[in-house]
Amino acid sequence: MKVAIATSDYFVPGETFINRHIEHMFGGNTCVICGRHNGQDPYGKPLFVRRAKLSLADTLTAPFHAASGALLHGTSRLPFGAGRKALARFLKDEQVDVILAEFGTQALVVASLGNDLGIPVFTYWRGTDASKMLTSSQRVRSYRLMMPRLAGMFSVSQFLLDNLAKHGVSHPNAHVVPSGVDIRRFTPGPKTPGSFLAVGRMVEKKAPQVTLRAFAEGARGREAHLTFIGDGPLLDDCRTLAQTLGIAEQTTFTGALPHDAVREKLHTTEVFLQHSVTAKDGNTEGLPTAIQEALASGCITLSTRHAGIPEAVEHGVNGLLTDEWDEADFARRIAQILDMPDRSDMARAARATAEAKFDNARGLARVEDVITRTVAQG
Repeated sequence: MKVAIATSDYFVPGETFINRHIEHMFGGNTCVICGRHNGQDPYGKPLFVRRAKLSLADTLTAPFHAASGALLHGTSRLPFGAGRKALARFLKDEQVDVILAEFGTQALVVASLGNDLGIPVFTYWRGTDASKMLTSSQRVRSYRLMMPRLAGMFSVSQFLLDNLAKHGVSHPNAHVVPSGVDIRRFTPGPKTPGSFLAVGRMVEKKAPQVTLRAFAEGARGREAHLTFIGDGPLLDDCRTLAQTLGIAEQTTFTGALPHDAVREKLHTTEVFLQHSVTAKDGNTEGLPTAIQEALASGCITLSTRHAGIPEAVEHGVNGLLTDEWDEADFARRIAQILDMPDRSDMARAARATAEAKFDNARGLARVEDVITRTVAQG
């Protein structure tokens, strides 16, 4: 089975879930359709870049195609003219059997063409596409129109499927398959007592300032150190806040690090922190890969009742949960963990959760099975 993976930007090192599909799906029998390409192609895959410069004829007819696309499909982003012909030729030349669009927004681009070529199209919902995007009535309409054009869809969490359904966006062939983690590489190691770690972009929906203030309160008078891995617009503010809170000696800000460096840090970290919240624009998580990696690494996870996180973190079993923005309770939970005389049971439960739910080899096999059975049924 030959699969075309449709994504927005290629190659993005942090999009491990997409890169895993490109490298491994159906034994690596894949090609890539992307909006933009940064020049890196570590997997050596046949590649089609959609956003090529328009010809003069296509420039002149672009307004017509945008208007008709918006009317018939709810989106003005459909390929047309020479670009559409070139993409169709690419799919035929590569003998593509199925298209998997990473993110619902990418499925909007390829669903119609896939139908016209008789190629089944699936999509994978991951977070922003099934949260923030739903605040637009036009996007909701486009998703609803797209549903009959899809052969099936996947989501990283039940939360996202429920959120889509609330807006009238549903499909009979829908499946929850978390992005998963390589549990053979992310494993527990010797833990440094009192070590805390937060990983991710320093942006609003990660609420790093809340994490920092809660740590300052919860770790007060205790032996503990918090490391932040990640960059973003709130990084400088958080560095300043650590100074203001008087915990500069108990915090480290590394900036962005390679994925292997994150894995090594998780290996020895005792507690993973992620205070995810719903951003003002409606943006949410799906089910954060970082939390799945932390659980696989045997990290006790303290997070929030947000999006799909409660589908991974069971309060009092493999970690603890607080409500979004409840900084005081987040601080109390940090203190609770530090005051535990024995944290080993919770750490073992974290690893067991990852083995049972988030083994990416099993997840990939399940996606392949759904695609294979759906295509066979016609």
